[in-house]
Amino acid sequence: MSTDTHRLPIYSVELFPPKTAEGMEKLKREIARINSVGPRYFSVTYGAGGSTRERTFETVDWLCGQGIDTAPHLACIGSTRDEVRDILTRYRDQGIRRLVALRGDMPSGMGGGHGGDFRYANELVSFVRAEFGETFFIEVAAYPEYHPQSGSPARDLANFKRKVAAGADGAITQYFYNADAYFGFVETCLRAGLDLPIVPGIMPISNYTQLARFSDACGAEIPRWVRRRLEGYGDDVESIRAFGHEVVLNLCRQLIDGGVPGLHFYTMNQSKPVLRLWEELGLPTPG
Repeated sequence: MSTDTHRLPIYSVELFPPKTAEGMEKLKREIARINSVGPRYFSVTYGAGGSTRERTFETVDWLCGQGIDTAPHLACIGSTRDEVRDILTRYRDQGIRRLVALRGDMPSGMGGGHGGDFRYANELVSFVRAEFGETFFIEVAAYPEYHPQSGSPARDLANFKRKVAAGADGAITQYFYNADAYFGFVETCLRAGLDLPIVPGIMPISNYTQLARFSDACGAEIPRWVRRRLEGYGDDVESIRAFGHEVVLNLCRQLIDGGVPGLHFYTMNQSKPVLRLWEELGLPTPG
């Protein structure tokens, strides 16, 4: 599919399915606020082994019911071909035309076996193409600082090449705070013949403890100077947020100045940090 390739930059946001009915009501309010600035689409995450599958469906159904362009995540590990086919059929029939295709993490309790019919994201991409042709614009994950489980940048690039060869249309990166890591990764991809839109994933900074935990788990680097400043604020939440905002704002400006194909904001279901960035960056809004 060529949809969205070589066009105006796309600005999008990610949500995760809430665990409770109260959480869903709060999320609806946050979505309404974010939707006021007109992101191109909302992506919705999918838990390990489909552990949040029903909540993902609930969130996707609500978004579609509001007429909001939606891109569900689909993680394949632990799933069968029949299960994935059923989900894709459901999404196609809802009018969804964009997917984020991922391997996903092994759910707890499954031991060393991978379970299901898929081991890697490229197998999922191949399956979607074989079963549904060009129905979906398929985004995959990319790692400017390389995925910690890949072992090396070369292996990580090889994994990415397999996903592109399988039929991926575009990619969204893991978050990062060093623009050079992103631009270096894109240059490496171009040298390897991988010419597809690679959209930077942007993580606002509002809770340092949470961010440090996420980053240690997923291999995203927080530059030492940023860590030291954030640690120095201790429990001063306002100072953490103010400094974090400036770090991310400057990162986004570097990326936009460098000609990125868009930005994908990891909202953590919070509208305020994203809306502030959106406004100060002067990103397009409806009307």
